[in-house]
Amino acid sequence: MARLKIYCYSLLIALLLSGVRVSAQGTNSISVTGQIFAEVIPVFSASETSRLNFGRFSPGPQGGKIILTPQSTISVIGSIYKGTGTHNAASFYITGDEDAAYSITLPSSPVVLNHTRSAKTMVIEEWNSVPAPGVGTGMLRDGFQVVYVGATLRVGTLHDNPVGVYTGSYTVTFDFN
Repeated sequence: MARLKIYCYSLLIALLLSGVRVSAQGTNSISVTGQIFAEVIPVFSASETSRLNFGRFSPGPQGGKIILTPQSTISVIGSIYKGTGTHNAASFYITGDEDAAYSITLPSSPVVLNHTRSAKTMVIEEWNSVPAPGVGTGMLRDGFQVVYVGATLRVGTLHDNPVGVYTGSYTVTFDFN
């Protein structure tokens, strides 16, 4: 029996000195491969596709106003005589991520139109749009939407607003939520 003990101890010392790893329990390991996902979405953009056009008209003795709706319906109040020709609401083509919401901000103060040959002016106010202005009122169904903008043009008398072309610019802001 003593010989067996000596043999076992000698074998254990030989194994330890030889660098062989002895373990009472085996090691179990498993590898799993994970998946990665990233998506590049379209950049939000807006461009004017039709400018705001009140058309042709003649001021009368008291002046008045021309109301142009986002649906391009025009109505005249006061002594203004509507001429022939076209008129239309402004339109903006908005693109971006599908079903993204956005906000529309229209001018908050009147915008001045300048006569191209004199210092005479007209004022545009009472802005409106479809979809309506406000936070999160626009929605990019299928990644795009057209926004229509209308306003009211205040017209003076023929003395205040002589014959000619009046031009100006305005800013509509689209905030993507």
